[in-house]
Amino acid sequence: MLAVLVCSACRLSAPADSPGWRCACGAPYDLRIEAAFPREAILRRPASFWRYQEALPLPPACEPVSLGETLTPLVPWPDAPGCHLKLEFLFPTGSFKDRGAAVLLTHLRARGVRQVVEDSSGNAGAAVAAYAAHAGIGCRIFVPAATSSGKLAQIAAYGATVVPVEGTREAVTVSARAEAEQSYYASHVFSPFFFHGTKTFAFEVWEQLGFRAPDCLILPVGHGTLFLGAYLGFRDLLAAGEIRALPRLIGVQAAACAPLAAAWRGAPTAAPEDTLAEGIRIAAPDRAAAILQACRESDGEILTVSEPEIVSTFFRLARAGFYVEPTAAAAPAAALKLSAAGRLPAGETTIVPLTGTGLKAGSTIAALLKTRPA
Repeated sequence: MLAVLVCSACRLSAPADSPGWRCACGAPYDLRIEAAFPREAILRRPASFWRYQEALPLPPACEPVSLGETLTPLVPWPDAPGCHLKLEFLFPTGSFKDRGAAVLLTHLRARGVRQVVEDSSGNAGAAVAAYAAHAGIGCRIFVPAATSSGKLAQIAAYGATVVPVEGTREAVTVSARAEAEQSYYASHVFSPFFFHGTKTFAFEVWEQLGFRAPDCLILPVGHGTLFLGAYLGFRDLLAAGEIRALPRLIGVQAAACAPLAAAWRGAPTAAPEDTLAEGIRIAAPDRAAAILQACRESDGEILTVSEPEIVSTFFRLARAGFYVEPTAAAAPAAALKLSAAGRLPAGETTIVPLTGTGLKAGSTIAALLKTRPA
C-alpha cells in the first residue's frame, strides 16, 4: 500500500515514514492512499478490522499490533426508529480509540520507534498505552489532572508513565508537544495513521449493512478522531465505487463546550464550561477546519446537547443494558432529539456509536446515581 503524507495547510508532501510528526509549517499531516475492497478476500478473513488490509496505510507484510480486536456489533435501537447502536465500547481497552492506536502503533513498530509521548483526556491515552505495551514501545501519557481516576489507573496499569498537568486541556497538549521534540508524538490528533485506523468504523458499517452506506451517522465530536475517521472511510468507499454517496455526518458536542457547533452556526465561541462529556471537552480542536469541511461535503451539521439530555440518555441506555461513560451518551441524546423532531425520516438507516465503556467512569456514574431519583 503506497501512502504519502500531505500537509493539511501548505499541501507539501513527504514520505509516509518521515520522522517528523508535523509539517515544517507547523500544520498536521493528512495521508493519501488508494484503497481497495476485494469483497471475497475480506469475507474469508478473520472478523477483525484488519480484514480491510488493502485500505490501510501499512506495508503488505507488516504484522499488526493486535490485542484480538473483533468487529463491533450493530444493534437496533427501538428508542429511535431506524437507529442502530454500534458497540464500540467492546474493544480491548474499552473505547473506539483502539482502532486508531492499533494502526498507529503497528506503523511505529515497523519503523523501529522505541519511545512515544501522547496527550489525552483518557481513552486515547489508554489505547496508545495498551498497544505501545504490546508492541514493546515505551510510552509517556500527559493527561489533565482532573481526568477520571479509573482512566488514569488503566493507563498506568499498562506500564505507561502518567504525567498529570494542571490547567486546561490545551495546557496538557502544550506540555506533551514540548517533550515530543525529543521523542515521537504518537498523537491521536496529529497523526494521520490514527485516523486511518478509526476509518475502519466506516468499513465495518458498510459490510454489516450488506455492503451499503447508511443514510446518516450521528457521532460525538471533540477533536474529531471518529468523525473524521468515518468521513475518510466512507470517502475511500466512494472513491472505490463501493457506495453511491457519503452518508450525512452529524457531529454532536456538549452545549457546555461547543466550539465546532458555534463555528458551524457562524456564532461567537463561548468560554468552555465543565461537562460530564469529558472526552469531547475540547475548546480548540486542531482539525476544526477539516471537521467543518466534512460536514459540508456530506450535507451534515453539528448539534449540541445539554447536560440534562446527556444524563437522561445515559440512564436510558443503561436501563436497556448498555453501560457507557457519559461522553458516549451525547450522540444517542442527539439521535433522540432529532427523532422526536421528525428529522430522522422513516425508512432511513442511522448509525450511532457507543464510544466508551462506563467502567472507565465509575466515580462519575456513582455520583450521578446519588442525585437521580430511583
